[in-house]
Amino acid sequence: MRIPLIAGNWKMNTTVEEATSLVKQMLDDLEKIGDVEKVVCPPFISLVPVQNLLKGTDVLLGAQNVFYEEKGAFTGEISPIMLSGICQYVIIGHSERRQYFKENGEMISKKVSAALRHNLHPILCIGENLTDYESGNTREVVTDQLLSSLSGVNRVDSITIAYEPVWAIGTGKAANGKEANETIKLIRSLIEDKYGKSVASNMRILYGGSVTSSNISEFVSQVEIDGALVGGASLKAREFVEIVKQTAEIKRDLLQ
Repeated sequence: MRIPLIAGNWKMNTTVEEATSLVKQMLDDLEKIGDVEKVVCPPFISLVPVQNLLKGTDVLLGAQNVFYEEKGAFTGEISPIMLSGICQYVIIGHSERRQYFKENGEMISKKVSAALRHNLHPILCIGENLTDYESGNTREVVTDQLLSSLSGVNRVDSITIAYEPVWAIGTGKAANGKEANETIKLIRSLIEDKYGKSVASNMRILYGGSVTSSNISEFVSQVEIDGALVGGASLKAREFVEIVKQTAEIKRDLLQ
């Protein structure tokens, strides 16, 4: 059984003071929950303050983005060298980066490779928009995004994939568990074709898109879904703790 993972993507929310307060509100409760990996991903300005709070705990830290160069004249960017030693994870290729900042497969694959070179674990996001979904093009879009985002990436053992249908992000309209499971099964089969059965069997693939404590059980009870990348609900301490708690309990029951 793959160890489930719940990651909270705070996006462009929280000041430093708000970020540290949020961590303090949920840290004790998160530490009491075993059998699931827990990651919080605050904005860049809060990474070090949050890192200080997480020292000595089993809650891990992630960044929301990374650039593919180590240093240079790239005003406003954050390099993998800057994140290495602070974070364990980094979100790459989120749909908002693809949509608003025009990131494509070539750029995302370079970011994935750069993160891996500096011992950061990428959470690689892929997913179709509403038009593609309603047109029945989910399979084609997901396949293209996955393969282009991993083009030239040879080592994928420390990569986590997050399937996030764009039409479900921040809309309150989540995919259903069976539907998400089928798409994630496709993703796993693509990984197997490219990297082998062992890699595919061990790779964690998450669901993301309007995940809450009310619907998390629908997703993590599916055999192919290994957790969730949580957006808005991760900004509420009790809600995030409950999502982690339910995930641990459901996946534990599946082992019995």
